[in-house]
Amino acid sequence: MRSGVSNGKAEVSRRKFLAGSTALATAVGALSGVGTAQEAQESVRKASDKSKSDPGPTNSSIDAQNPSSVVPPVTDAGSVPMFKYPFSLSHKRLHQGGWSREVTVRELPVSKSIAGVDMRLTAGGIRELHWHAAAEWAFMLYGSARITAIDANGKSFVADVNEGDLWYFPTGIPHSIQGLGPDGAEFLLVFDDGNFSEYATVLLSEWMAHTPREVLAKNFGVGTQALNKLQTQELFIFQSEVPPPLTADQRAAAGAMGPSALDFAFRLTQQPVTQRTKGGEVRIIDSSLFKASTTIAAAIVTVHPGGMRELHWHPNADEWQYYISGKGRMTVFATGSRARTADFEAGDVGYVQQTLPHYIENTGDTDLRFLEMFKSSFYQDLSLSEWLSHTPPELVMAHLNIDKATLDALPKEKLVIVPH
Repeated sequence: MRSGVSNGKAEVSRRKFLAGSTALATAVGALSGVGTAQEAQESVRKASDKSKSDPGPTNSSIDAQNPSSVVPPVTDAGSVPMFKYPFSLSHKRLHQGGWSREVTVRELPVSKSIAGVDMRLTAGGIRELHWHAAAEWAFMLYGSARITAIDANGKSFVADVNEGDLWYFPTGIPHSIQGLGPDGAEFLLVFDDGNFSEYATVLLSEWMAHTPREVLAKNFGVGTQALNKLQTQELFIFQSEVPPPLTADQRAAAGAMGPSALDFAFRLTQQPVTQRTKGGEVRIIDSSLFKASTTIAAAIVTVHPGGMRELHWHPNADEWQYYISGKGRMTVFATGSRARTADFEAGDVGYVQQTLPHYIENTGDTDLRFLEMFKSSFYQDLSLSEWLSHTPPELVMAHLNIDKATLDALPKEKLVIVPH
């Protein structure tokens, strides 16, 4: 009996020893160069969770939203300028009739070519008549609004826009935006200048307040008493009544000159998807489709759960991003062996400098949807797979140390979105 127990214990000990030896050999192999450097680093990280601990004070809410900053991927390296800023941290200008908040180069220093404004208008709320020194591109996030403008020939433009629609007003073109029923609108405004600010626009109310009444009376051909109730301070956003039916406003604005031949609005839902894969879809809108939009090009990207916006870069412009829904993770590669990863969710702004490689993964369980914006009249990107598959095979294999079968398996054209 004793002998049987002894042999059983010996067998259990032998199995434990072999299992332990195998684990040790694997770890030693990784650390001694048998595995890749990345595997070795990962083994070290897994071996000591204490190296990732943070026992001191911490903002747990922000940490939970930014896991890739709390524990960066082992492939991240060096110092890459921060390329994320949430609109939720921006100052909100509250008015009767709505609000606005902005992300410019002041909030996100890397964002030198493009700035963005998130704006909400109630039903009847008005963004007053104004114009900018920068061109304005817009995406309707919610609800409905009426936009007005005149073109360079003085002819009127009046249109209603709904969720998913776009508009574009060139530099110096005066315009207004008003929320419609039943609940107004929220929209994203994108400007082709990172230094732009909604605090520095030409407003009708301010112009009138700082022009002598007798000059205004002479200009308008009325008596000065007719102007006694003019505004003496800016309106910016203010509450008014919901406007009349669209046709009535269009007829009144057109007058004897007639309406503008230009269409400053773009109905995205009426356009076909540019490319669709099992991983998602992309719609590209630049001046080839939206004729008015001469300084801003865009892509609206949807990535299904587990999918990825493939490894790529943009040779012609910086990329400004706005995350509409879902959760994602982006890694940006910079020169000098530097890389940084950040996590994104709805309402966040991202930025990638011109020519820097990057990719975006859907890390949630719903679709990830975001905008890619460029200060350019046309959209352009290049993918890693596309580059490698159109380079002499021997050259690629020598660089990557892969065999011909692996090279042949690479996609022969850009996928844009890689499925799970």
